[in-house]
Amino acid sequence: MQQFMAQLQQLFSAPGSGPVNWDLARQVAASQLAAAGDPAVSPYERNAVEEALRLADLWLEPASALPSGIQTSLAWNRNEWIYKTLDVWRKLCDPVASRMVGAMGDLVPPEARAQLGPMQSMVATLGGALFGGQLGQALGSLAAEVLSAGDIGLPLGPAGTAALIPANIKAYGEGLELPEDEVRLYVALREAAHQRLFQHVPWLRGHVLNAVETYAAGIRVNREAIEEAMGRVDPTDPESMQAIALEGIFTPEDSPAQKASLARLETALALVEGWVCHVVDSAAGGRLPNVVRLAEAFRRRRAAGGPAEQTFAALVGLELRPRRLREAAALWAALTEHRGIAGRDALWGHPDLLPSEDDFADPVAFAMAEFDVIGELENFDFTAPGGPHEETPGESERRGDEGDDDKRS
Repeated sequence: MQQFMAQLQQLFSAPGSGPVNWDLARQVAASQLAAAGDPAVSPYERNAVEEALRLADLWLEPASALPSGIQTSLAWNRNEWIYKTLDVWRKLCDPVASRMVGAMGDLVPPEARAQLGPMQSMVATLGGALFGGQLGQALGSLAAEVLSAGDIGLPLGPAGTAALIPANIKAYGEGLELPEDEVRLYVALREAAHQRLFQHVPWLRGHVLNAVETYAAGIRVNREAIEEAMGRVDPTDPESMQAIALEGIFTPEDSPAQKASLARLETALALVEGWVCHVVDSAAGGRLPNVVRLAEAFRRRRAAGGPAEQTFAALVGLELRPRRLREAAALWAALTEHRGIAGRDALWGHPDLLPSEDDFADPVAFAMAEFDVIGELENFDFTAPGGPHEETPGESERRGDEGDDDKRS
């Protein structure tokens, strides 16, 4: 009985006020990693990562108009990846979880809510604990697969911090039967390319994360699935609460608005990943002996998603896969051919300049289209803080009037 009360107290002790018990999520993920093994980063691995990222940045210089975005180079173990990326996961998962917690409260009949009184808050606490435990398992599995901070295409880590996970890179290289140092350098190239993009395109981080959040806002809660899951809870067995599978509780809303939201998200992810793939392959071509094998392996890996990524998608209803990766990479290649590196990267100067989903069908036509703004943006200084100046309505007219006044005076 004492053990039961201790487990129950731990389950219902929910620090923080959000819909997810993030302390429990961290504990579950750490426990899962400890059981599977989370090797500490050795001094040799740390030096190897720093050297790989330094060399990667050097190789990327002629392949990108965007300068280096790396301020700090780090080697993380799996637990560090979870700890350092948790703030972004919190931002992405809390809105979805809050709807699950709300749906759990709705399961209580209205006439019974007044009688429950303070006990009603226990429903929210239970929901936060359930979601925290499940999310901890998903993040623990994901931490055993990711190769770097930006591996799944989202800016999860601190800005300006490039990080690789040596233990996962080693395991992935063994699976490909390729030399570890070559795989490490290819991952470093991808991480360094992500850093250039997210550090020097000021609006991009918010654009990608907002696309994820907007799509998540349209995910609906399957109340029948919640009811079924709650029916399997044994109040005398706290472990039964942790064993509940929440997959299938969240499903995308099949509405025109949600479909449009999903299309925007997939286009954003594909454009980021396609640019990274094209730039990295351009920089590594002729330098890495197995660059073709590595490029194809990473394209398949990103397009399909690993087992942990699929588990995460089933849990929160979010698929973070760039489905049109190959088309996006072909589009960036066509832009490089017809506009050069500076003309290609100038498209990142403003979100309205980026290709749309329809442009994937004919990349050459898009690359050869005339954009008056492109000429102005080709000389844009990506090293300067902020982005290109965006005029407010009427600003150009006011500026013209001021110029006329100057002439008249």
